Amino acid sequence: MSYLDSYTPQSGTSEVRVTHYDLDLDYDILPNTLRARAVLDARVLEDCSALSLDLEGLTVERVLVNGQPSSFKQAKTKLVVDARERFSVDEALTLEIHYGGTPSPASGAWGDIGWEELSDGVLVAGQPVGADTWFPCNDHPSQKATFRVTVLVDSDYTAISNGELVSVDSRGPRTAWTWESREPVATYLATVQMGQYRRGSVEPGSYPPARVPLTLACGEHLWSQAQHVLAKQHAMMSVFEQRFEAYPFGYYGVVVTDDELEIPLESQPLSIFGPNHMTESWESERLIAHEMAHQWFGNSLTPASWSDIWLNEGFAHYAEWVWSEASGRRSAHDEARAAYAELSGSKQKVVIGDPGPKKMFDDRVYVRGALTLHALRMAVGDQTFFTILQRWTSQNRCGNVTTAEFFALASEVSGRPVEPLLHDWLFEKKLPALPKTN
Repeated sequence: MSYLDSYTPQSGTSEVRVTHYDLDLDYDILPNTLRARAVLDARVLEDCSALSLDLEGLTVERVLVNGQPSSFKQAKTKLVVDARERFSVDEALTLEIHYGGTPSPASGAWGDIGWEELSDGVLVAGQPVGADTWFPCNDHPSQKATFRVTVLVDSDYTAISNGELVSVDSRGPRTAWTWESREPVATYLATVQMGQYRRGSVEPGSYPPARVPLTLACGEHLWSQAQHVLAKQHAMMSVFEQRFEAYPFGYYGVVVTDDELEIPLESQPLSIFGPNHMTESWESERLIAHEMAHQWFGNSLTPASWSDIWLNEGFAHYAEWVWSEASGRRSAHDEARAAYAELSGSKQKVVIGDPGPKKMFDDRVYVRGALTLHALRMAVGDQTFFTILQRWTSQNRCGNVTTAEFFALASEVSGRPVEPLLHDWLFEKKLPALPKTN
């Protein structure tokens, strides 16, 4: 097996590409028991005698390849499927995997990730390599696929996954929720959220309604509070569509869990918050803006490798400043100056264009990534800067991207090479001087 990413060498494989996941999950909230079947449409990428997939903490009972039983073995984080003779490059396969057990998060350098029990329900936080805690997959952001997920759960609970809700099938005491994502999804963004949730639209309140439907799922006791706090998302969506180009998905959803969360989480096309984020503080407001911005930067445009994580977090952090400016709070330049002053008082130990696996979620990747974009804006002017962002999102919609590609597009749009301007921000530890306003 050869790995796809030096940041996560234990995850992903170059042997096979999965183009579609069809997951049937039969889940008992208590006692946290999963019985599941995964059907993967795949294509072989290199001649080999066996294919490996990521799967951790669950037991495989049976594997079929193109409808025929196949031998297999499991290691700690891998499922290895044997060929009858040999898998040939460009061969199309259907892999049917029956598995189950007691799902739990995986522990690693980034804390606990993946399938997590709440006090009354389930949360999935898959970034960067937690998808394998609940389904067999090729777990790398470059390996996007379409999804169909059916969750059978007690009828008191709502089950939410990626894409559009296509059916709700009541089976007496249990209900099957089926979700389908026709846009490709990176495996770390694949999700299941379960709780005793009410579902409905986010009302705009005093804000003009956004073009994009906005939805909410949360406990009845949080409904009014969440509606009040999230109403501003209508204005955020309108601002971001102006600045970043049209929203890339059919709707945007928010799940508010009953449990407090240390940080919110992005999925596609939804974000997950705790009740502690449903406040009127700027801290909550900026996080709400940040997670919405990830639908463009991270979800539609996904890094081809984890070393380019700043293309997610730097852009989403800069969106906080864009919203601050548009909503009449502080200008983006004032936000940048404040962030620069704080950053310059700390040690510069992270090269944000290649931070390394242990530092990929360091706050400096977020803040200095945003400052990198502000330096570009100061150099090329507002009109050219936002044209760059609009072209970036529209030309790469639902694809994978690299820093080199961003440099190339920004240079083309601005008519000047941007790599010399941005190199030190991204690839040197020393903090460059912040440009002044024009």
